Amino acid sequence: MAASDARVSQDDVFAGHIPRTRSYRRLIAGLFFAGVATFAQLYSLQAVLPQVAGDLEVAASTAALTVSAATLGIAVAVIPWSLVADRIGRIPAMAIGIIAATSFGLAAPLSTEITVLLVLRLGEGLALGAVPAVALAYLSEEVHARHVAAAAGSYTAGTTVGGLTGRLVAGPLGEAFDWRIGVWSVTVLCTVAAVLFLWLVPRARRFVPGRMRTDAGPGKLARLIRALRSPRLLALYAQGFLLMGAFVAVYNYLGFHLIAPPFMLPVWLVTLLFLAYLAGTLSSPWAGSLAVRYGRRWVLLAAIGLFIAGAALMYVPSPIVILIGLVVFTGGFFGAHAIASSWAPVLADPTSRAQAPSLYYFAYYAGSSLFGWALGIVFGQASWGWFLGAVIFMGLVAAVIATVALRPNRWPDRP
Repeated sequence: MAASDARVSQDDVFAGHIPRTRSYRRLIAGLFFAGVATFAQLYSLQAVLPQVAGDLEVAASTAALTVSAATLGIAVAVIPWSLVADRIGRIPAMAIGIIAATSFGLAAPLSTEITVLLVLRLGEGLALGAVPAVALAYLSEEVHARHVAAAAGSYTAGTTVGGLTGRLVAGPLGEAFDWRIGVWSVTVLCTVAAVLFLWLVPRARRFVPGRMRTDAGPGKLARLIRALRSPRLLALYAQGFLLMGAFVAVYNYLGFHLIAPPFMLPVWLVTLLFLAYLAGTLSSPWAGSLAVRYGRRWVLLAAIGLFIAGAALMYVPSPIVILIGLVVFTGGFFGAHAIASSWAPVLADPTSRAQAPSLYYFAYYAGSSLFGWALGIVFGQASWGWFLGAVIFMGLVAAVIATVALRPNRWPDRP
């Protein structure tokens, strides 16, 4: 009994995991592998879109719907998943989602027509929504408050590694064999990452599932409304909607641009351009660290500036300059995303801490689904230049919103 009382007392005073401790390292590593398991299979098809378009005899914008269907599934699912996680717990919700997504991921390449593939990809996205819906809420609750921004940057780095791995595995294997072989291989890797996530991630110590609570607290609808009433939170949601939409569109259609005249690059070489994702792996934790020193708002605006500058460089009709622009563009995007996503639960009311990041990710993936397809129409009907103009305009709108709506007020601007 005494040991039990001591354990309860220790949990009651638990202030959160801090760097250089074993539990913090396990938490960061576990969420890193959760990001890999989620984003590798989410974006694996992006590397083989030209092969999918050719094999299923559809247009580039239609092939890109295979990515948009999955991100639409996430957008639809993040809020329900956040409510499920409030009920059953953060880690169980993420585990169920990843396991279900892997099943859809194994079935998707069996499709012989675009409609079936889109339905399976939608199901995969609905399941994958558990991770972005819950991961940052779990992190903000379990990590010491001063280190949340840096920890979120490390989690975001894991998502970039996942996205990069999915593309780099699926692309070359898809060209050498078949796009289905490439996508299957990625799903197997995601299964391994999911097992590592479940093994590493520490149990929640600062969250009690709804089914075990003795206090009533605000209802589910009330928590959602609270997360929608803050102008500053709405500004963060706008960052995800606009920046993610433009980002996914660039990666969807850059391959089509580079395999066409005047470049005529081979598909395997175009796939290597996804190595630019490593810029995001570096910029995400770096942005989190800089936010501690300079404040989130200024780092967010600087990252958006890099995003716009990188897109502008891609106007130059040179593969080398396009690659440099893509690196700058990617680093800027993930820096901005690391700040905006980790800021949402900080600005939220404590009772709606899971709903705020869920709404952010709803906007984030809604933007991906909408603009990942719609900007393809601009690319197909107009030109690469008009396409980049739309991307830059979206970045400028995001910067204006951040400048006006995210001025410091009674909420602290620093972590």
